[in-house]
Amino acid sequence: MIHFFSTIGGRILLLVGIVNMLSMAGMVAFYADRQEKSILIQNEKSLNRTAETASQGLQALMLRGDADIAQTYADNLKKVSMIEDFRIMRIDGNEAFHDNQTILSVNERLGKEEFQTREEEKIINVLPQENQYLNKVVMERRQVAYTHQENGIDKLTFLLPVIAEQACYRCHDKQKPIRGVLKITTSLLSVREAIQASRSQALLILVGSVLGSLLVVGILIHWSLVQRIKMVTVAMEKISHGDFTQRIPVTGLLELVHMAESFNTMTVEVVRGYSRLTEEQNKLTTVIRSAQEAIIVTNAAGKVVLINPAAERILEKTQETLVNEGFFSVVDDPDYVRHFIAHNGMGTPDTLVYKNRVLNFFAATIYNSQNLPIGSAALIRDITQEKRLEERLRLLSYTDKLTGLYNRRRMEELLEKEYDRARRYSLPLSVLFFDIDHFKKFNDTYGHDMGDKVLEMVGRLAKDHCRNVDYPCRYGGEEFCIILTDTEERGAFLAANRFRQTLESTIIEDEIHVTCSIGIATFPGVVCVGWKEFLKLADNALYEAKAQGRNRVIQWQPEITPKKG
Repeated sequence: MIHFFSTIGGRILLLVGIVNMLSMAGMVAFYADRQEKSILIQNEKSLNRTAETASQGLQALMLRGDADIAQTYADNLKKVSMIEDFRIMRIDGNEAFHDNQTILSVNERLGKEEFQTREEEKIINVLPQENQYLNKVVMERRQVAYTHQENGIDKLTFLLPVIAEQACYRCHDKQKPIRGVLKITTSLLSVREAIQASRSQALLILVGSVLGSLLVVGILIHWSLVQRIKMVTVAMEKISHGDFTQRIPVTGLLELVHMAESFNTMTVEVVRGYSRLTEEQNKLTTVIRSAQEAIIVTNAAGKVVLINPAAERILEKTQETLVNEGFFSVVDDPDYVRHFIAHNGMGTPDTLVYKNRVLNFFAATIYNSQNLPIGSAALIRDITQEKRLEERLRLLSYTDKLTGLYNRRRMEELLEKEYDRARRYSLPLSVLFFDIDHFKKFNDTYGHDMGDKVLEMVGRLAKDHCRNVDYPCRYGGEEFCIILTDTEERGAFLAANRFRQTLESTIIEDEIHVTCSIGIATFPGVVCVGWKEFLKLADNALYEAKAQGRNRVIQWQPEITPKKG
């Protein structure tokens, strides 16, 4: 049943049924209400006529002087089928003809005992004297009808005034134009039963009409609309499974003809679009599979749905492993990947070392045109060779090719940095500035090839005599510089003298050896502004060492004569 009302035919039939039922219910309710009112009015009229007849009969008895049989008359009226209760009341609400009040008043007015008094008196109060309906009858001198309940049963009561006529004034006071009130009560139970029967009949008519109209409408809807819609639905299901040969017959009502034409046109366009999409998909697949970068894509649920061969090669994981581990574990660091995506790469390094490879990592959330997330993608590039090349180029740019020491440009950068650090933190810093004694003469004697060997040997010895925190540099030509971090004067002198002695004792070839002169400047203890002046002081100390005969180490002192030029 629920499935039926989920269909178009069921919905239309339900809508038509509701509209039809509401309209028919309105009509039936209207006519039922009319019928009920008619029954009530008819009942009221019948009772009204009965009441008037009873009133006229009572008047006739009273005028004839037969008041003594009035109570018998009232008791006989109670036996009428429509009347449940009949009472003759005085205007104070007490039932008449049960006491001697009226008899005594009349006999007194006539001056003689016209009527015999009752031996047994009873005072029966029918309605309280303050009853609104009783007062209304007395005040307005007209009939009043009202409904009320007794023991849960609806009752209809008529109160009719007994108007005094001219003949009445012989026995009664003219100041009292109303001699009494008739109370006639009938049960509305039969009326309610008649109304209920009318309602049941109306309900049966309503149900029959609605069911009949639904049957007719259902047949018409199924014949003219549902069958055609089912044809379209079946054709669309077949198209969704790849059968693009489906067409809908262009027949039937005008709207259905237009729908069939639109469907057939749509099918043609779907075939064209599918062909183009397939072609582009093939191109994209080729590009992704042949890409040298690792590409990993997920769907909206976070499940990995695309992995190219490069991803398996770079990450050294199988496709199955990548799918099982999940997107956030592609580089075995879920927190890193989550942080990268959450901040769109801002504040997160995009270069990382993974399984002895240097990788460039990028990941982002994919959004559709409505700005809703539909998945995530990661692009990972192996830049190991690039980093090695960069490092090699960096070393080449900082290194002297012949000696393997830092070149002059790098020396100046390092000395500036270390000098600023020493001044900022009050740390000791020493610099050794030396050159090879009589190197020009050595070149002239032994040739430049032998001179290059000497320079190579000096570079090798300088590296061997330096700590990891020191920086041996070639300043230019036969001049060299060694930056000794965290080294005071004595330590710098010992290191310089040890190097000088080692160089002097090293045989180059055929008993050929060289010597060097070394100047030392140490911070603190020097007076200078900036690293350039600091290096200049070491150069002055070197100049002093040469002046004193070469092959020696001289620590800068304030009394040393500055080098000219």
